[in-house]
Amino acid sequence: MPTLEWLNKKEAVKTTDKTPYKLLNIKPELSCGEQNENMIIKGDNLEALKALLPYYKGQVKCIYIDPPYNTGSAFKHYDDNLEHSTWLSMMYPRLELLRELLAEYGSIWISIDDDEQAYLKVICDEVFGRKNFVNNVIWQKKFSPQNDTKWLSDNHDFIVVYAKNKIIWRPNLLPRSEGMDARYTNPDNDPRGIWTSGDLSVKTYSATYDYPITTPSGGIINPSFGRCWRTSKEKFAELVADNRIWFGKNGSNTPRIKRFISEVKDGITPMTIWTHKEVGHNQDARKEIIIFNSENIFATPKPEQLIERVLTLGSIPGDLVLDSFLGSGTTAAVAQKMGRRYIGIEMGEHAITHVVPRLKKVIEGEQGGISKSLNWQGGGGFTFYDLGDLIFDEKGNINKQIDFKSLAFHIWFSETKTAMREYK
Repeated sequence: MPTLEWLNKKEAVKTTDKTPYKLLNIKPELSCGEQNENMIIKGDNLEALKALLPYYKGQVKCIYIDPPYNTGSAFKHYDDNLEHSTWLSMMYPRLELLRELLAEYGSIWISIDDDEQAYLKVICDEVFGRKNFVNNVIWQKKFSPQNDTKWLSDNHDFIVVYAKNKIIWRPNLLPRSEGMDARYTNPDNDPRGIWTSGDLSVKTYSATYDYPITTPSGGIINPSFGRCWRTSKEKFAELVADNRIWFGKNGSNTPRIKRFISEVKDGITPMTIWTHKEVGHNQDARKEIIIFNSENIFATPKPEQLIERVLTLGSIPGDLVLDSFLGSGTTAAVAQKMGRRYIGIEMGEHAITHVVPRLKKVIEGEQGGISKSLNWQGGGGFTFYDLGDLIFDEKGNINKQIDFKSLAFHIWFSETKTAMREYK
């Protein structure tokens, strides 16, 4: 498999092992609501991800991250004008740790733009395995052209999707809308219920499936030129006998096959182009976060609808989701409203100035973003952490100040390379 080389890659590959284990210190004064597994961690996400391994390796169902795009336009706490090699060296060890935290049946969704998408794809192939690449999703982040652009007006970002194990991972279906069901009627009062009709012909021509059909009114209908029927003559007769063929109210139209709503999947298969009408756009996102803090607005926030789509496809209520570039706290806010457990990591002071106030309002029942569509009434809570002392010193000796419970988790992880499920 092709790999990507860049300046200092060898050091980047070793970074994960060199990153020390640290304690996670609870900050009660910044925590809120019911005490549960929801975590907000302030600190370098590389160290925070390493600190989570003894507790959560292989347990995260869905990861969403929105890393700096290397464009010079991100929030001031990120160095978003990195050289390509530095950006790759920053991302590589973090992706390695995220893979370790991901459940075997989990997935990771990474927002990125054109500048780094190709590079990201190659290093993700290396970390997650090319065979586990799922898709590049196109998100329409803008709906009007930028007239002052020198070249083409950029109106989309990518979401790169990988599974931990593509053989066993499947996305959830999207819920059906009322508009989709409105297409189903029952003009012939079929006892099987409402239905819609589909084309009975196909483009892939076969002489065996090219035969004349006699309509109930006595007319003769053949497939259009270059097409044939999708069923054999014998199978067609069976469908007619089962009242599965619709010739129109007068019995003389081109035959169509009936598809009953009772036989349709409970949801719809997701597609790879997500329009702003479906999942929101940048302006929606800015309006959502200005409610919580009108200063230092993020340049490229993501709308709650977009994260809702990701978590709908990648998790179910009760699953653990993680965002290690939490930014303004959108992933945590959406996870709270959707009944997911969550871990959010943010390095800057806006973990306190932006994320905490936002989540407190969510817990109180704020009605922005996706709240109304989910009938969100508030509730829940989170525990705030920062990074503490080293677990082991440079010589590998255990920190004498560490509590026994933390020590038990780390010793178990050191010996088994798995997370201890429960401590009693």
